[in-house]
Amino acid sequence: MQTKVKSPKVLIPTKPCAIRLLPKEQWANAATKAAKIFPGNAPALQQLKMMHPDVVMPPEHIVALTTKYWSAGKVSLTVGFLDNPPADLRKRILSHMNAWADYGDISFVETSTDPQVRIARVNTGDMAGYWSYLGTDILSIDPSQPTLNLDSFTMNTQDSEFYRVVRHETGHTLGFPHEHMREEIVNRIDPDKAKAYFLQNDGWGPQEVVNQVLTPLDQSALIIGSPPDPNSIMCYWLPAEIMKDSVAVAGGTDIDQSDGDFAARLYPKATAPSSPASAPKKSVKKIAIKPSKRGPKKKLKKRSRALSR
Repeated sequence: MQTKVKSPKVLIPTKPCAIRLLPKEQWANAATKAAKIFPGNAPALQQLKMMHPDVVMPPEHIVALTTKYWSAGKVSLTVGFLDNPPADLRKRILSHMNAWADYGDISFVETSTDPQVRIARVNTGDMAGYWSYLGTDILSIDPSQPTLNLDSFTMNTQDSEFYRVVRHETGHTLGFPHEHMREEIVNRIDPDKAKAYFLQNDGWGPQEVVNQVLTPLDQSALIIGSPPDPNSIMCYWLPAEIMKDSVAVAGGTDIDQSDGDFAARLYPKATAPSSPASAPKKSVKKIAIKPSKRGPKKKLKKRSRALSR
């Protein structure tokens, strides 16, 4: 199923996104919480043991392998705005968040009472930029703090940025990782050139570049059989100058079909059972009875003889 509105094209994104990480001391509790919400988040340790029986998995590695998806089925999250933007801007942001509902059983509803997703527009200090916590990690954030930041978004922000940024950050809130961190893409990046590029353009230090660009995703975070998609809304635009093969990664400007398929497989829409009343009825062949030229017959027996001729 395609999205209902075609997104405008944008050639080069103005600013990248960072997945916001919890403080390290919260990682273990957040992983436990994620596995409780959706058991499929826990790494398949039994399979790992079968493949590597002599390897002892340290707890911090188990935590790192835990994904942060919401429970299979309907995902309904409440949304609040911490800096009270105007109603038209709130409505516009929510409409782009709910673009994911075209594919999965997903909904975001605004509330002023204990919202789960809390949106801010901080544009100074270390909270500035475009970022979101990943999936169920938002439940570990203090209720007074944002879980998603849209920097300086206003109604004057380019329409293409609503498609590229709001839908991307919403993907992270749903638990989707960065597509450009697939091993096949990371292996094409020159680490030194990437660190120099992101330091100059975004002020990121070497460790931030490692965290956000150079660390390949573990396969447990992905749906098996899903190939890398350089046009995914969850993929950065990566310039040719930092790639070993000098070929840029296009990056996504809107939810594409592979994104939609991914969302549909994780959060499938319920299929309504077929109702007996809706089953097709058997057709009954009607026999047309032509009136007799000799006039109506008074007895049923004579009418039957007329039909048999």
